[in-house]
Amino acid sequence: MLKIWKLVVAVAGGTILNLGFPDANLWPLIFVAVAMLWWTIDDATAWSALGLGWAFGIAFFAPHVWWAYVSVGPIPWAALSIVEGLAIGLAAAAWVHVDLSGVLERLLWLRAPVFALVWVGMEQLRSMVPFGGFPWGRVAFGMVDSPVARLAWLGGAPLVSWVTVTIGALVAIGVAALRARIPLMAATAPFAAVVLLLVGLAMPIAAQAQAGTLRTGVVQGNVPNAGLDAFAQARQVTENHLAQTHLLIASEPGPMDVLLWPENSADYDPRTDVRTFEAVSEAAQIAGVPLLLGTGDYSPDNGRYNASLLWTADGTVLAQYNKQRPAPFAEYIPMRSVARFFSKEVDRVRTDMVAGDRPGVVPLPVERLDRDVTLGVVICFEVAYDWVVRDSVANGAEILIVQTNNANFGRTAESTQQLAMTRFRAMETGRAAVQVSTVGVSAVVLPNGRVVEQTGLFTAEHMYAELPLRSEITPAVKWGLALEWLFALVPGLLVTYSMLRRVGERYEW
Repeated sequence: MLKIWKLVVAVAGGTILNLGFPDANLWPLIFVAVAMLWWTIDDATAWSALGLGWAFGIAFFAPHVWWAYVSVGPIPWAALSIVEGLAIGLAAAAWVHVDLSGVLERLLWLRAPVFALVWVGMEQLRSMVPFGGFPWGRVAFGMVDSPVARLAWLGGAPLVSWVTVTIGALVAIGVAALRARIPLMAATAPFAAVVLLLVGLAMPIAAQAQAGTLRTGVVQGNVPNAGLDAFAQARQVTENHLAQTHLLIASEPGPMDVLLWPENSADYDPRTDVRTFEAVSEAAQIAGVPLLLGTGDYSPDNGRYNASLLWTADGTVLAQYNKQRPAPFAEYIPMRSVARFFSKEVDRVRTDMVAGDRPGVVPLPVERLDRDVTLGVVICFEVAYDWVVRDSVANGAEILIVQTNNANFGRTAESTQQLAMTRFRAMETGRAAVQVSTVGVSAVVLPNGRVVEQTGLFTAEHMYAELPLRSEITPAVKWGLALEWLFALVPGLLVTYSMLRRVGERYEW
């Protein structure tokens, strides 16, 4: 039976975990939250740990994805919080099985890293299933301002999450040892935590150009804060971006190589709509460079693409990227008849989005460099998925462009959470990045994750930046796929073995 004080600590821990992420950005609290979860499930049964971990998870996800409530209402928000929270509950139960199985009986110093391994296995699993997974809320994304984040260069999100949770578990062990008057453990556990915290400083993350620079104009046109009704402002969003482009050019920012507009900045496909054709062509013409813009492509027979087009002043499409990871229940509706029972908002998605099948690379001719620069294009939620960004860089991307539309999330932390992921991807891939949003926040990020310029939320703004182009492949990109499966399979096998061992000890076969 659950002890009430443990349930209270679990809920408090989940709430504190969310404070480590944007907008609070109090990343040391992530260690505290992990320690609180450790304390609540220490000496618990697997079933108790499931319940406590689930409570911890719901308390974290409910405020963390509050933007889902603003966007689509209470039932989808609650369902998302409960399902994603369950993943943490399952991880807690899995850890208890490992801890009680005796596999670590003579290796007690491994308890913290193995606990972290189980946690990361859970993060990997929920990043894959159901419906392609939901990687939002991985602890790595809350650490972008910490020294630990620099480990992204070496091992991406799995490694950063593993080190972060290990530190949190070591904090819990150190405090418990201090209370139990075990001086050696009380001293070594926090020392190990500090070493892990600082080891990221040794990562050789470089920000200088290796293949020239790219001069970018970035436009955030804005639309009124109208929630889902922002989708009804198709003409206005394009007109606003054209108007802001005029203001950018009037400010005489300097010569440009490309003009960047966000996802859905042209809700009507300029190839099929005359007014949109005229607007985007005018933008490219006054800028004097190609325009990268987001639009909807209804050419597929079975749905539509969320597309990014490289557009010239004469209306030529130099390249197109189609989003590979459409968001379930937002851009396409799985099990529509069932989903409609919970929220009629699903019928706002009248035509399901289909997935693109090519990596996000767009060749941009740059006359000044006498070559094509390969843009790594990422659309909206794709920035949360390791493989999308990694494949872009592995296929030659020299800079990352994250196009996003945050208009229907209101004044929540969704956009700043996304910016944290963009910053993380910059460090992971060694690439400069631009996040360009319809309503904010948009930002310019160096390869070391530092933000050099940022817009507000629900403002009309523009930016100009000359960014380094880089060609080096980081270890995280080179070995990322292997690391993903390593952090998924090893904890899976360990938990399975531990459970079978416990069953074998309980029953005679």
